[in-house]
Amino acid sequence: QVQLVESGGGLVQPGGSLRLSCAGSGGTFDRYSIHWFRQAPGKEREFVAAVSRGGGTKSYADFVKGRFTASRDNAKNTVYLQMNSLKPEDTAVYYCAASFMVQAMCARKWNPEYEYDYWGQGTQVTVSS
Repeated sequence: QVQLVESGGGLVQPGGSLRLSCAGSGGTFDRYSIHWFRQAPGKEREFVAAVSRGGGTKSYADFVKGRFTASRDNAKNTVYLQMNSLKPEDTAVYYCAASFMVQAMCARKWNPEYEYDYWGQGTQVTVSS
């Protein structure tokens, strides 16, 4: 059993930055790839980024590539999402999720909900002037 808790969301102006954290506890955190998703009102949940178990492989959705960076520090059982050059369309609830089966290198194209073992409760990001 793994518990995930997101933090770091808030209100930011367009062009600003935020760093989200996903803290894991209660299990073998470093045995799972960790993925970021987001969901805006009226939209389906969408894949944002993924980082492999050791942190050496990352993948990103096209709409965040060059702006967002995912990383992990297994000594702290924490995964990060650094978000720069934020746009109003980035406004959403951001979730982290752990998967034993979905590899980070494949996640952009294959990220079925049933293959994710644990989810955090989400953190709100609002980009507005």
